[in-house]
Amino acid sequence: MITDSLASTDLAELVRSAEAAFARTDTPADLENAKAQFLGKSGRVTELMKGMAQLSVEDKKTRGAAINQAKQAIEAALTARRQALADAELARQLKAQALDVTLPGRQRGTGGLHPVSLAWERIEQIFGSMGFDVGDGPEVENDWFNFTALNNPPNHPARSMQDTFYVDMQGEDGQPYCLRTHTSPMQIRYATAHARKHAAALAAGEIPEVRVIVPGRTYRVDNDATHSPMFHQVEGLWLGENVSFKDLKVTYLNFCKAFFETDDLILRFRPSYFPFTEPSAE
Repeated sequence: MITDSLASTDLAELVRSAEAAFARTDTPADLENAKAQFLGKSGRVTELMKGMAQLSVEDKKTRGAAINQAKQAIEAALTARRQALADAELARQLKAQALDVTLPGRQRGTGGLHPVSLAWERIEQIFGSMGFDVGDGPEVENDWFNFTALNNPPNHPARSMQDTFYVDMQGEDGQPYCLRTHTSPMQIRYATAHARKHAAALAAGEIPEVRVIVPGRTYRVDNDATHSPMFHQVEGLWLGENVSFKDLKVTYLNFCKAFFETDDLILRFRPSYFPFTEPSAE
């Protein structure tokens, strides 16, 4: 409020009018509009300052001091209202964004394995329970392991660029490398490593059994509604002195029963040609 030192009651009324106008505003924009009525270029305080031109020097000092005091009171009321509006807006935001600190904290989900990875792990677990090791080999394979050692001759259709992804590199034998078209190369790699490991037993006439599966990614130039250029495959190898086709059938039957969790299964085996197995079946 203006003090008693103001010489004119009209200035006191002007301050009260400004305070009332500021108090009626609800937003910063409304407050700026009210400010312009009193302190703007065409505001009431500015008009009073312009009207002092006709006053004497002595009256200008007295009147000017009183107007300045009124202006300061109006500016103080303006500042107070600005702060009040800012405090009210902050309170509104805090209320809208209020947090219940008694609630349990939010945790980021840990995610999960892809269905293919889950099936992969389950296959390894089931075959592991039947005594099979798990082999792993390179996905970029040389010609000998991918084709030749598996009885796929040089003119075999699988060696065609239309069936196989070839890599721009060659081995010491001059043969190209490719993305493996199956996990079968690990049959050769694992059996060879197994033979070196048990060389003494083989020399003594003993035949250490080989029992391994090889799950992994394989690649072929297939890309249509039912094929993908990359797919997963599980290869199996069982070498032993008394291992027969009967063992293969029993192994597959037991695996399928465990994997699909049912004993109500009938498997059909039908003859088929594969260059690296005899007899062969699907």
